[in-house]
Amino acid sequence: MSDIHSQYNEVEKLIDDEKFDEAIVGLKSILAEDDSFVLGHLALARVYTKTDQHEDAIKHGEKACELEPDDAFNFTAMSVTYQRAWAGTQDQQYIVKAEDAKAKAQMLQSRS
Repeated sequence: MSDIHSQYNEVEKLIDDEKFDEAIVGLKSILAEDDSFVLGHLALARVYTKTDQHEDAIKHGEKACELEPDDAFNFTAMSVTYQRAWAGTQDQQYIVKAEDAKAKAQMLQSRS
């Protein structure tokens, strides 16, 4: 297992223990080393969502989709991130984006 994956596994333990501030530091460190590490972006999106930092969550979710534009899972996760951003902010644009991301995920799944 590569060092970055080992670091990621340690951060996942922090997330499981709800040590979100420490997890954010760890994930930022991983992404500083390799900004193309999709799992890092997905995890940051998840942690930022849990801590009501919706703009940051969206930024990292969108980056994961950008890095792997053919992965239906990323767009499904992005849809959930947008839904939670809407729930936290009541900003209607997030519902539209959630539906778009969900449709993209469904389209990608139908191709495979």
